[in-house]
Amino acid sequence: MLLRILTAVVLIPLVVALVWWAPAAVTAAAAALVAILALVEFFELAERVGLRAFRKWTMFSAALLFYAQYSLGLVETHTLSGGVSIVRDAAGGVVSIEAVLLVFAFGCVSIGMARRQPVADVLPSMAASAAGFVFVAFPFSYLLRLNEIERVGRELILFTMCLIWAGDMLAYFVGRSLGRIPMAPALSPKKTWEGALGNMIASLLVGVLFARWMQMDALTLIMIAALGNIAGQMGDLIESAFKRGAAVKDSGTLVPGHGGVLDRIDSLILAAPVVWAAYQWLGRQ
Repeated sequence: MLLRILTAVVLIPLVVALVWWAPAAVTAAAAALVAILALVEFFELAERVGLRAFRKWTMFSAALLFYAQYSLGLVETHTLSGGVSIVRDAAGGVVSIEAVLLVFAFGCVSIGMARRQPVADVLPSMAASAAGFVFVAFPFSYLLRLNEIERVGRELILFTMCLIWAGDMLAYFVGRSLGRIPMAPALSPKKTWEGALGNMIASLLVGVLFARWMQMDALTLIMIAALGNIAGQMGDLIESAFKRGAAVKDSGTLVPGHGGVLDRIDSLILAAPVVWAAYQWLGRQ
């Protein structure tokens, strides 16, 4: 516990400073690096169950994906009277998400054909690569889409991170002291419904506090916090399923006291796109 606390005391201020003060390009590069480290750990888990991914190609495609998400912020949209919009590429070099997905898919097919291996050997590699790309890199990249939201982008990133951090913290203490009813014993025996409720309550409190800071409607941000919390807890359970299938306790050892990088961002992976989508639906009304 002491090591976990010390690590958090060091890392959390660094992450907050990066989000709040770093240029968008630096934030994008840092997020891409975190995603690639998480992918490495994901592929290690996959190899434990006999799935050898196209590692280098998937990591290259993930880096390209993060550039694509970042490049969308370089596009300026100006709305004129009468509902007319003018869209201008502000800096050049914009890459679409669809193009990245096509590049990744055709690359996997090309690598599989070039190896001239039986289909029974190639398909598992494609499956592991696609799983890492779709379930780790792609949703996590929506942190950059949050950052692109005009006027409140940085605040929304901090909001998403804080609702996950606060939820995890309260869930841990509530689960240890009051937890009685197992939530998903087949995936994570220590998780309880009481801990999950504590997780949700902490996230809702974060919504209230951030609504005051961001001067937004409290009910709107509470609803977004609730949706983000549910997605975050789902991400946590999915990663627990990965680790249980690979018969390991942690995804890695890069974060002292916390396990691996994937262990630290598992909730954030699904929470980020849900908060982004919820804000587009609720926050702009």
